[in-house]
Amino acid sequence: MAQVLEFKLPDLGEGLTEAEIVRWLVEVGDVVAVDQPVVEVETAKAMVEVPCPYGGVVTARYGEEGTELPVGAPLITVAVGAPDSGAPAAAEGSGNVLVGYGTSEAPARRRRIRATRPQPAASVTVDAVAPAALTPPAPAPAAPASSATSAPAAPAVLLPDGPVPVISPLVRRLARENGLDLRELTGSGPEGLILRADVENALRTAVASDQAAQSIQAVQAAPAAPEAQEVPRPNGSAALDGGRRIPLKGVRGAVADKLSRSRREIPDATCWVDADATELMRARAAMNAAGGAKISLLALLARICTAALARFPELNSTVDLAAREIVQLDQVHLGFAAQTDRGLVVPVVRDAHARDAEALTAEFARLTEAGREGRLTPADLTGGTFTLNNYGVFGVDGSTPIVNHPEAAMLGVGRIIPKPWVHEGELAVRQVVQLALTFDHRVCDGGTAGGFLRYVADCVEQPAVLLRTL
Repeated sequence: MAQVLEFKLPDLGEGLTEAEIVRWLVEVGDVVAVDQPVVEVETAKAMVEVPCPYGGVVTARYGEEGTELPVGAPLITVAVGAPDSGAPAAAEGSGNVLVGYGTSEAPARRRRIRATRPQPAASVTVDAVAPAALTPPAPAPAAPASSATSAPAAPAVLLPDGPVPVISPLVRRLARENGLDLRELTGSGPEGLILRADVENALRTAVASDQAAQSIQAVQAAPAAPEAQEVPRPNGSAALDGGRRIPLKGVRGAVADKLSRSRREIPDATCWVDADATELMRARAAMNAAGGAKISLLALLARICTAALARFPELNSTVDLAAREIVQLDQVHLGFAAQTDRGLVVPVVRDAHARDAEALTAEFARLTEAGREGRLTPADLTGGTFTLNNYGVFGVDGSTPIVNHPEAAMLGVGRIIPKPWVHEGELAVRQVVQLALTFDHRVCDGGTAGGFLRYVADCVEQPAVLLRTL
């Protein structure tokens, strides 16, 4: 007997309570395997593919693309069943844990369908369909010799006047409630099985036809409407007041919430300094000339940051408002701002203080690539203790960045460009960069912030200073 199992939106970890459906990866009627991704969702942290712990036939999907679902809400239902006489083909779990869930082994309650198939072509059931039945072994067209009319448990008969095979009673009810005759439909499922999508498509077509007819009637009945009204806009979602409303949800919503909270809770201040980065650029060129993987400028700046934080640990901290305490952290988990097609994301390099320039370069590259491809996990995007923001890549010299709550400080780096600069008492053209530090004024005063920023600037101007302190 088929069993329809409901798969609910799992807990994706990191305290996330909802996710937006970005893209369905399966259709109703598709056969899915255990741990096959069925939907792509976007949380406030990342975009992830959600694997289904059941193998079988998808009988229903809940929610259209763009819909937000809370954790625990039904996602899809799957009709599961054994393809043959109890062969445990997919009994094993994959251990493919996404974030907060997985399938260590097949659920003990899962019962598989014994395919009591007297004839292959008539193996369609009303409640659900076993996976094996959806891969027709031979045409055996129609095979109407079944006696389904007398067997209530197997009404799948393809007789013209008999019950129409549908994938689920829900589909039959959906058609009945909307006055749709199933005999008028051509099922897109195996052996003409009518799927929910077939019914929904038919209903949408009918609604569209009705609306079109009503529109034509309205136009014909309208008494000489103004000719140049041109009210409809290209984008139907345009607001009536002429603006366009964009929901603050997903990553955009999470960024908005975090920035607002930072401004609301953190009394921040910003100081900045211009620095001659010529020697740093030369040092980087010398490193890369030695062969091996290229060392990125961001990695060198990160290495300088971790060295500075070791001297000024006040800035690698967070404020515990409930306890009214400043918590200085032992590890430096360095976040860095990265602009992607999905918006601003801040991946985190774990234990940045324990990595050298090569390791930092590799980790920056890995996280940046994952961010561009939307593969960052919530774990990649959380737990930062200090942020390095290289907004110079946008062609700007300076900024006053907002502290990435609940961190205590952020170092901003502008573009490095040739500028006139007094070098060794003479005017020269040097590679100049502006460094800005925004910090939580509760964790330290300006002296500490200035000391941190000056040390960073000294290392940029004279990389040998960094070597002295390593």
